Amino acid sequence: MCTAPIRRTRGGPGERGGRRGPGGRWSGPPTLADTRLSNIARQRLSVLTDREGEVVRAVARGLSNAEIARELAMGEGTVKAHVSRALAKLGLSNRVQMALLVGDAGMT
Repeated sequence: MCTAPIRRTRGGPGERGGRRGPGGRWSGPPTLADTRLSNIARQRLSVLTDREGEVVRAVARGLSNAEIARELAMGEGTVKAHVSRALAKLGLSNRVQMALLVGDAGMT
């Protein structure tokens, strides 16, 4: 399983007709590298259980543990456990990396 950080290779304005899109990201026609990056990110996320995936997507939206607990009807301790397990399974060290991986997979 690949645990290397995912790098962004998309250029700035004027390159490949890119422009700033929703969320402040540069957008343009998807390239083969973009598609491959998305597939790799989705493959890495596929190791999570359904519930861990729900929690990870909520983390990517910027919700706190308390907000996730309310939204998904679970205890805050359970959310913390899901976040910790997901970080370990994905080989990540923090919530920001988790959010970037979900964004790369196009699951935000």
